[in-house]
Order: sequence, then structure tokens, then C-alpha cells
Amino acid sequence: MSLLVVGTLAYDSIETVHDRRENALGGSAVYFAISSAHFTPVSLIGVVGKDFGEEHLADLRQRGVETGGVEVADGETFRWGGRYEADWNTRTTLYTHLNVLETFDPKVPAEQREAEFVFLANASPTVQAKALEQVSSPRFVVADTMNLWIDVAREDLLALLRKVDGLVLNDEEARMLSGESNLIRAAHKVRELGPRYVILKKGEHGAFLLGDDVHFALPAYPVTEVVDPTGAGDSFAGGFMGYLASARNLEARTLKRAMLYGTVTASYCVQGFSTEDCGARTREDVESRFNELMDFVSP
Repeated sequence: MSLLVVGTLAYDSIETVHDRRENALGGSAVYFAISSAHFTPVSLIGVVGKDFGEEHLADLRQRGVETGGVEVADGETFRWGGRYEADWNTRTTLYTHLNVLETFDPKVPAEQREAEFVFLANASPTVQAKALEQVSSPRFVVADTMNLWIDVAREDLLALLRKVDGLVLNDEEARMLSGESNLIRAAHKVRELGPRYVILKKGEHGAFLLGDDVHFALPAYPVTEVVDPTGAGDSFAGGFMGYLASARNLEARTLKRAMLYGTVTASYCVQGFSTEDCGARTREDVESRFNELMDFVSP
């Protein structure tokens, strides 16, 4: 497999102004895998409890996702509950039950250790580093993080950043990690910590890609109605990394196109609860919206 993702598989309970869903399929690795599988086969590393439905793993396998690295442990699957306000930028976490994730020790199967492209989805830097150590010679490694790890595991995160090629984070996390209020200065400061590339997620305002050879700003796709933003960032990363793995090069032009594909896959994610919308999409849907987005951003 050319693409490997390490992350969470979860059941989410979500409340929005539209509706609510209880025990909906979620998790960073799930959203990433569904989006990246449009472009290339992907291997998934994670842990679930005995309560996790086999039908979910079967669906992923049908999409071209290798699930041999998903451990089934005694206990319950990671669960998260949250509520979004009408502005979509205000989210309240109602509960977080780590369950089997609390003792997760990632194990990359031998046949997946040759992966060239690796995405370390949001998890503790210790878990991310343990997984990365098992990949023999990755060509391009991108990590995600969050303010929790910046706050409570900063030294472990800084050690990880010296081993990755790219970092995905939002504006709050960039400011927190860098100590800079200006986002552009913050991104450059983060790059000084190790990553060659920084992707700044700005939700409805799009995303920025900054590196030595590329500076690129992209608006979000103009979705007419947001239903549930859960997993949008992971869906973006899936489209971004999936396209890069399929293109097998890291030229500036390819990185920019990958940003567009990530924007497209994220736009489908927010149109439905859980994986209801993004999981129903085909590669033809992705290409159609990619062409629409190209019309929006091309002069």
C-alpha cells in the first residue's frame, strides 16, 4: 500500500441546528480513509472495541481500505459527543470517552511498513511517533494535532515535528504552537520546528499551504447548506494525501491540485451527518466538483 493512515475509529453523538445523531460512525481515520480511497488504496491503523460493527469495516474494505491494522480490543470503542451552534464555528464537547483508545499501542503490519505516504491523524504525539517508527522509509509524512497536545504534550509533539514533512492545524492551534498572533508568521515559525509544509485550516474561509517552494491560498467550496462539520478536516487531509499518493510526486503544481481535491472531499463531508454524504460519493462526483472549484478560483 502506498498510503497509510493512523488514527481513530469512533462512534459520535452529534447535535446541530438541523438534527441530532446518536452513535454515528466517526473517527479521524474513518473520514480520512473514505476520502483518500477515491484516489488510491489506503491502509488503516487503529483500535476498536468489541462493540464496533463489523459492517463498518466491511464497508471500508469494499472501498479499497486495508483494515488488517485495525485492532479489536476488549472494551468499548472511542466515543465522542458534541454540539454545534448555528455559526458552525462554536462547538461544545459534551463528553469524550477514550475507552480502548486509552491504552492503544499502534502496530503496523509488516506488509504495510513500506508505505511511501503516511498521515498521522489526530492522536497523542506518543502514539503518532510509535506508529511512524514502524514505517521503514516513508517519502512524505504529514501529521495532524490539536490544542490539547500542544498544551499537555508539547515536548513530545516538538520531537515528532522534527520527523514529519508536513503539519495540518487550524489558526488557533498555529498561534498556540508558535506564540505568534499573525497567521503567516505563525506558519513560518511552525516550519522552523521541523515540517517543510504547513497547512492552515480555516473552515469556511478555506485553507493555506506554506512551504519553501509553494505558497497557496484557497477558499472553501461554497456549500449551500452545512449539516455537520464533524470530520471535515480529516476529509480534507484524505483528499489531499490521497491525490498526492496517486500522483506520486511532490511538485508545487501537484501540491496545489491536492489542496483543491482536499477542499472538494471536505465539502461533501459537511453536507451530511457522519459519513452519510461523503460515504455516498463516487470519484465522478469528486471530479465534477473539482472542475466546479477550478472555475471558481481560476482567473
